[in-house]
Amino acid sequence: MEIRPGSASVPVEVFMSRSALKPRLVVACLALALQALPAPFLAAQDSRGPLGTTIIRDVMVPMRDGVGLATDIYLPTRNGAPLEDPLPTILMRTPYNKEGPTGEYYASHGYAMVLQDTRGRFKSEGVWSMLNDDGRDGYDTVEWIGRQPWSNGKIGMIGTSYVGGTQHATALERPENLTTVIPVDAMSNLGYWSLRNGGAFELRFWNWIHTAGSSGGRQSRDPGVRAMLADFVANRRAYLPHLPLRRGTTPLKHMPEYEEWLVEAMKHGANDEFWAQNSILDHADRYKDIPVYLVGGWYDSWAINTTHNFTALTETIEGPVYLIMGPWIHGRQGSGAHGQVSFGPEAAIPDPQAWRLEWYDHWLKGMENSVGRADPFATPVRIFVMGTGDEQKDEHGYKNHGGYWRNENEWPLARTRYTNFYVHGDGTLSTQPPSVSQAATSYEFDPRDPVPTIGGNISSGGGIMLQGAWDQTGGEHVWNWQTPVPLSARNDVVVFQTAPLEQDIEVTGELRVRLWASSSALDTDFTAKLVDVHPASPDYPGGFDMNIADGILRARFRNSREREELMEPGEVYQFEIWMYPTSNVFKRGHRIRIDISSSNYPRFDVNPNTGEPLNDHRRMVTAVNTIYHDRDHPSHIILPVIPR
Repeated sequence: MEIRPGSASVPVEVFMSRSALKPRLVVACLALALQALPAPFLAAQDSRGPLGTTIIRDVMVPMRDGVGLATDIYLPTRNGAPLEDPLPTILMRTPYNKEGPTGEYYASHGYAMVLQDTRGRFKSEGVWSMLNDDGRDGYDTVEWIGRQPWSNGKIGMIGTSYVGGTQHATALERPENLTTVIPVDAMSNLGYWSLRNGGAFELRFWNWIHTAGSSGGRQSRDPGVRAMLADFVANRRAYLPHLPLRRGTTPLKHMPEYEEWLVEAMKHGANDEFWAQNSILDHADRYKDIPVYLVGGWYDSWAINTTHNFTALTETIEGPVYLIMGPWIHGRQGSGAHGQVSFGPEAAIPDPQAWRLEWYDHWLKGMENSVGRADPFATPVRIFVMGTGDEQKDEHGYKNHGGYWRNENEWPLARTRYTNFYVHGDGTLSTQPPSVSQAATSYEFDPRDPVPTIGGNISSGGGIMLQGAWDQTGGEHVWNWQTPVPLSARNDVVVFQTAPLEQDIEVTGELRVRLWASSSALDTDFTAKLVDVHPASPDYPGGFDMNIADGILRARFRNSREREELMEPGEVYQFEIWMYPTSNVFKRGHRIRIDISSSNYPRFDVNPNTGEPLNDHRRMVTAVNTIYHDRDHPSHIILPVIPR
């Protein structure tokens, strides 16, 4: 294996074989090798730490099957010379291009930083497949790093979203030298939530596959193909109404591995072997016993996985396992405003890199610092409780919903009082169960006119969805609901809400809706959305209906996530809809609202109601769906209420 800086070629073995050379000799050889590289290859960087940085670019690290993965190595220097002692290492494995400022930051603080393009992406060889190779490739890369003379064998991993998923994938393979991970908003449990969600497909990944394939897939290396794919991506919204996706029928056919994965992903509603990779809920026992810091947000697309992973890993490994949940959207821990709402400047982590550095310093360097002693690492769980602001419009035009940080020892909170709020035929929501013997509400669900998505737990939604907290009213900002009409006015949205609250109610934890329902169709969807209804105010004379959390269940998966079972039209079934977790104070004078419907588009794909195989329908039919709310069918939402 060689480093190839332009036309120069320096054998990597000169400084990559620990067994052949003593550390001081290795450093001398490395210094000579670095001097041989041209300036553009090892440009000196402005570091944020006390040390300088040198970069070795595009090392092709071999995997067990011979595929080479393009890897950049950032090493710290002092006065222009490499450090003499072997170093702890931080590894990032990314499909989003390894070149960026992250490596310089950690190298300048005394770490070897390794950034790698995942298989089939950017400069790496091989063919991409959604996380299927990332466990093995992560294992091979970690073990390769452990054999290098600049490594002391302590390796942490870093990254967000898919890059967080590569951490989970590696930890599930248990490489010897993996020491700690910080998965942020990380992909996992793909067959449960956030990719398949209650059996429905999250269309943000329909969106992701187009943009990712056209900007880093192996086909995009051809300029002509890249230009064609860019035009396709720019117009991708026009393809949404024409789903399902069939092989060879759209320009996605020019990215065959991406097309193949997407077609199969939209067909596999069941949590089967197709989704086995990164399933921590099914395989927590395989996870390496190391310190884990799980980072998520109440409006992040992987929030429900983050909290459930904390519970699963806490019960399985010694860890320690830590959890932090802010009011954030995907990957935006450095911001305190999301959507139309501000949670205050204290909601943001001012320097997310420095925050991670504290964790790595403790577990990779053995430093005694704030980890386990002081905020934000004082307790295993740290949450942001939303909803204690003055609700006025701030100087930037955001609604000040506010909130504060609070430390906890467990998740879910031990003092939780799980409280049933029942739906009633008059549209009310209360803790009083229904007493009538027969009561039901029916509505028509037309899949040709689905309920639009306005905000929520979304990532990779650029161009087709809004992220975060929004007033549930249409307008020019909602491409498929342009009129300023609230969603509650739609006839296919059934609204249940409390009277104005007489005192504040804090809801913190996992959310579920138990619904008794029937349909005229063989298959349909049921959706639920929790809304904080703000009263009218001078800044918001029409009030503000703020989305808190949502969920969906495809009826054919009502009994099992592993097995499909169509309905008998007209028969009453019980459904359990898992919503995303939250922590929110519903203030005095506000109302707690639950919206029940059968679509939330384009957050989820639309059920055609025909019972045809997933992603293979040719027809759509309007379904009459019925919600029951009587003594024998007490439909309700279970709210995790925290005592005042």
